[in-house]
Amino acid sequence: MTKRRYTLGKRASSQEDTRQRIVEATVQLHQEVGPRETTISAIAEKAQVQRLTVYRHFPDEEALFAACTTHWFETNPPPSFSTWNEEKRQARIVAALYQLYSYYRRTERMFTLSYRDEPYILALHQPMNQFRSYLDSIRDDLIKHVRPKRSVAEEVRMTLGHAVQFSTWQSLAAHDADDKQIPLLVCAWLEGILNSTTMPPPH
Repeated sequence: MTKRRYTLGKRASSQEDTRQRIVEATVQLHQEVGPRETTISAIAEKAQVQRLTVYRHFPDEEALFAACTTHWFETNPPPSFSTWNEEKRQARIVAALYQLYSYYRRTERMFTLSYRDEPYILALHQPMNQFRSYLDSIRDDLIKHVRPKRSVAEEVRMTLGHAVQFSTWQSLAAHDADDKQIPLLVCAWLEGILNSTTMPPPH
């Protein structure tokens, strides 16, 4: 009985090791070539297993992406609200956006390829929407501390919603704005909105 339990335990450990190798191989390929270009054959080769072994652990794309997403976010957790405890409006915005932009810089390759491939990969929709919900929660947290007048509330919401996006950071970073400078630009945009009575109509 003891020997059988040992054998089963050893087999389970081996299966878990194989599963983990498949997950890590998939994450590496997603970051190298993108989800759309990642094939089961490439995953099997990188993980040093057979194609059937990949399917045995992950019968469909959704299961594989769920495991990869969990692993990647555990390895690359987005910044927590606890890292920007400042109560003053500008200080909180600067701290929050700096943490977020630093995260984007560390994870730029993965997000670039994931956003690029999302329209083509159904299994990407859920994890990307979950990340969008996280960004919405940052936007809403900052709005609460801005306390905009009703006349400009929607403009503030749009500005902060735009500011937290990966594409916003990437665009500004591409023009040599650093991660400490961009939050200050956002604060300048907000101050212009907040100091106006109403937004001027377009001409």
